Amino acid sequence: MRVVGVSLVANAVRLDFPIVEALRSILPLVDELVVNVGRSGDGTRDLVASLADPRLRILDHAWDPSAGSALLATETDRALAACTGDWAIYIQADEVLHESGVASLRAALDTAHADPRVDALLVDFLHFYGGPDHVAGNRSWYRREVRALRLGRGLRSHADAQGFRQADGRGKPRVRRSGATYHHYGWARPRAALAAKREIDNALYHPAGPGRAPVAAALPWEVGLRRFTGRHPAVMEAWLARRRPEAPVAFGPRPWDARRLALLASLGVERLTGWRPFERTNYVEV
Repeated sequence: MRVVGVSLVANAVRLDFPIVEALRSILPLVDELVVNVGRSGDGTRDLVASLADPRLRILDHAWDPSAGSALLATETDRALAACTGDWAIYIQADEVLHESGVASLRAALDTAHADPRVDALLVDFLHFYGGPDHVAGNRSWYRREVRALRLGRGLRSHADAQGFRQADGRGKPRVRRSGATYHHYGWARPRAALAAKREIDNALYHPAGPGRAPVAAALPWEVGLRRFTGRHPAVMEAWLARRRPEAPVAFGPRPWDARRLALLASLGVERLTGWRPFERTNYVEV
């Protein structure tokens, strides 16, 4: 069974993505590592190349911002199309596989490879918010998503590259859980990186309008926000130590409205029963 790692990134230095740490986290599982690097003026390609692993293959491409919200899905599919093998492990530039999940993900791949019913595998997510010491956990943050997929099944990146669907956009992949966990640090970066990301997102997703407001010094409080008491991936220790003093750890007030009350009610049900009401998923478990 041949496994290929897949990722994509642009402007990694400006946006302060832990891309090298992300790639290192999946190296124990892959025979090749394909990274679609968008043309950047901040040294992103050199940063990715600094991984200095013979399995690394960089795809140099000028991403087209006119694609708008479809850009990340388009470039994810470009990277997947360059893969040859049986399975692809997909990781985004702000996601890191915890080393405690390497063995379980490998075992899940072996089991799924022998079962033709399985199209893909899920990983669990921890979404860090405001820094590395807090985790967001209401239903607006996905609990798990497809991050390993069987090649040759016609799966394509869906929407803004959160998950995957069949090529027609309608069919959902048949999946099993892997037991592995990705730590998502997109909202745990320093404020300057978050502000730069907001500018890029507004240009992509709201080209004709004002878009979302600039990132403030204090991030809005989230329903279900909790302290993180676990251990971060070992590959992230140095990255986090350098940025911890700059992380936007303050949380500002957010008014209660119908949506916040609904999230609170949903979270209460989930904590009591384990069931998440109105959860949207990009997959079907088998």
